[in-house]
Amino acid sequence: MIRIGSRGSQLALWQANHVAGLLRERGHLVEIEVIRTTGDRMQEVTFAQVGSKGMFTLEIEDALAAGRVDLAVHSLKDLPTELPEGFVLGATPRRADARDVVVSREYVRLADLPAGARVGTSSLRRRAQLRYLRPDLEYMEFRGNVDTRLRKLDEGQAEAIILAAAGLDRLDKTEWVRERLEPEVMCPAAGQGALGIEIRADDAETAAVLAFLDDAETRFAVTAERVGLAGLGGGCQVPIGIHCRAMGDGRYEILGAVADPAGERVIRSRAVGNDAESLGQAIAADLLRLGARELFEGIGTH
Repeated sequence: MIRIGSRGSQLALWQANHVAGLLRERGHLVEIEVIRTTGDRMQEVTFAQVGSKGMFTLEIEDALAAGRVDLAVHSLKDLPTELPEGFVLGATPRRADARDVVVSREYVRLADLPAGARVGTSSLRRRAQLRYLRPDLEYMEFRGNVDTRLRKLDEGQAEAIILAAAGLDRLDKTEWVRERLEPEVMCPAAGQGALGIEIRADDAETAAVLAFLDDAETRFAVTAERVGLAGLGGGCQVPIGIHCRAMGDGRYEILGAVADPAGERVIRSRAVGNDAESLGQAIAADLLRLGARELFEGIGTH
């Protein structure tokens, strides 16, 4: 019996059940244990007030350490760049669409939103980059699961919201997706669209079971992104976007964007290479050279 630890949100359970289904196809018995995290308990508090370190992972890691579960399925962007001692990434399955999307009832593109339109997002990264693109819009804090945010949009609390494409695609809730924003326009969070399967570092048996799920292209890309994020000293509540993708010739391209919270300035960089660690280090070094640290000083890291 393989026991999976998961948050209880609709998306988290889809992710856990997706992994469970793949394991069952290999003949394994699987059960899922739902674990409530700090981030789940504090839905009415902004991410910045909660503090980002482990807010969606700590209680699940406690269960993993205690042996109550054998693995945890996370949205990789929620995992700190340095896992606590005793844990490793056992597998990174093939990544879904890493882009952010504009979701709206009425407007087709971000450019179509009229001045003063309300845009909902809980992400400082999205808000900072959006303010740079559209300083004339009003940005609102939108917390809650996907259904909650879509309901708020339907009730007219905002004209548009910005969400991760992967979550909507996985839940088959794409009817209001109007525009998929390319990374050059809205640079995604490190690890966005990818799953991270966390296991105990000394659990060789579970590691062997999960080996077939690890996608080499995804592993390369998210490794480069997480190295870059760590090099910038940024957690998930700092306005940093980093996205790595295969170029089709054996090389990978990594894009980085750092914005100040007011959206007055965005620093961008690009690098190409075929070593994940080196690419991540290169993008971080160049962004720092261009003045990235000054843009997010005082926001808080990890």
